[in-house]
Amino acid sequence: MSHPGHLSPSPTATVIHTGRQAARRVLPRGIVLTALGAVTLSGGTGAVAGLGERTPDPAGFGGILIGLLMGFVGISSFLAGWSARRSTVTVDASGLWVNNGDAEGVIPWQDLAGVGLYWSRTGRRRNIQICSLELYPKSPVQQADPVLGPLVRDEEPLRPELPRLRYRLFLPESSRDTVVTSVQHQVPQLWFSVPSGGAP
Repeated sequence: MSHPGHLSPSPTATVIHTGRQAARRVLPRGIVLTALGAVTLSGGTGAVAGLGERTPDPAGFGGILIGLLMGFVGISSFLAGWSARRSTVTVDASGLWVNNGDAEGVIPWQDLAGVGLYWSRTGRRRNIQICSLELYPKSPVQQADPVLGPLVRDEEPLRPELPRLRYRLFLPESSRDTVVTSVQHQVPQLWFSVPSGGAP
């Protein structure tokens, strides 16, 4: 479970663009926050400097701080969404390849003890369904890996014979079925059914 180096997915692999949906959601939010931050910063600066016919107002420093904070969050969101737009998951006979937009890592099928789909509900009315692909390794995970490390979770396994440490890959609803079908096609022997309430 390491970076592939000179290796790459098979030309016939199934490529799923998982980052596009997230980018469509995050990029507009980043633009709006950045614009609001700029307006707030401008207003705060004008108040402190007493621009126009206004008397200088120290309270404008609050507007400056809020504007800077909103701008920082907005720009950070925009950059994260811009990078995520290139994220992909690729499935072939050798393993599951994860590309975060900057680098690529592979989880070989031969290193796994099991793969399953897990889902949970969130939101105030618990009406938002979040799905994730759970990949349980037979060998130690590489938590220092810049691509695969952020996917590592240490939680109670979905089955008692599986290890606590595993990789969790969140799946957008638009690409869930394609990923699941591709994984089941490649390694049906590793696929397991999650107990009631865990899989749709």
